[in-house]
Amino acid sequence: MTFQRIVIALLVLIVAGLGAIGYFEWRMAAQVRTLKAFVEGYVFNEAVMACEQAKSSTPFKWNGGKSTSVIGLNSVKLDKYNVSASYTLVADLVYCDYDPIKRKAEIGSSFLERE
Repeated sequence: MTFQRIVIALLVLIVAGLGAIGYFEWRMAAQVRTLKAFVEGYVFNEAVMACEQAKSSTPFKWNGGKSTSVIGLNSVKLDKYNVSASYTLVADLVYCDYDPIKRKAEIGSSFLERE
C-alpha cells in the first residue's frame, strides 16, 4: 500500500513538473515572438531605404512594386561566438537582404552565402 502511494505521488509530481515546464515554455515563446515583432518593426523602414538605395543591375522598388512581401528577420549562428542577422524583403521577385548590424543591403544575394 505504501509503495502504491509513493508511485502515485511521484507520478503526480512528474505530471505537475511537465505542466510547469510547458507553461514556462509557452510564456517564453510568447515573449520571443513579441521581441521579434518589435525588432522587425524597428528595422523595417531602415531596410526599405537601404534596399532601394543599394546599387544593383536589378532595381529594388518597394514603394512602386506590384508584389511586395516581408520574409522577416533571420539569423544564422556562424560559430560559437558569432551570429549573423538578416532582414529579407521581396519586391517584384527581387530579393534584398539587409544586415541590421552592418546596416548594409545586398540585392539578389543568398543570405546563407554571404560573408
